[in-house]
Amino acid sequence: MPHTLTLQSIRPITHDVNELTFIRPEGYEFQPGQATDFALDRDGWRDEKRPFTFTSLPEAEHLQFTIKSYPSHDGVTEQIGKLEGGEDVLIEDAWGAISDHGPGTIIAGGAGITPFLSILRARQAEHGDLDGYRLIFANSCEKDIILREELERMTGLKLDLVLSDENVDGIYHGQVDSDYLDQADLDFGGTFYLCGPPPMQEDVSTLLKARGVADERLVHEDW
Repeated sequence: MPHTLTLQSIRPITHDVNELTFIRPEGYEFQPGQATDFALDRDGWRDEKRPFTFTSLPEAEHLQFTIKSYPSHDGVTEQIGKLEGGEDVLIEDAWGAISDHGPGTIIAGGAGITPFLSILRARQAEHGDLDGYRLIFANSCEKDIILREELERMTGLKLDLVLSDENVDGIYHGQVDSDYLDQADLDFGGTFYLCGPPPMQEDVSTLLKARGVADERLVHEDW
């Protein structure tokens, strides 16, 4: 049965990403890293469900999503970017295979950072730091980096930024490819978390497995 959420606020955090905060339905539960099927409560849109990840803490009084809009697609994410306070959306129960398995290396591409926002926030709230966690965050351009300032402030988190289409001082220019992985001083005996565009996920997963990362140490959604 779907749950109705009422939008409290919508806040732009990059040129094409918004943070949406909703009144939380009584009894609704999720775990850090989980997502839900999300639809607009509008005629013609209720059956257009899309998966989005919760980015708030699981015990927070509100539910929060951080959603990238794609205006060129003329679809759900474009409409989400135009929502106003007081409007309703519909969500299903929480689901997902990504969860916190302890310290390790997170490799995220673009909006693929969202499952890890709740994980990192919850871990920091509980333990006070993120020692042992490393985030490799790949984007096209510097303006695309979601919540960069918050990530840079996270105590103990080692943050590596990668830009494919722009050369910026202090940021690695290129792809998370074989050359990058071999020079990044990674612990291939540890845990790896992965989320991003499907081609990136498939390519990086293959590269990690070739370097000895076993399936049980690779945390990702089922493809």
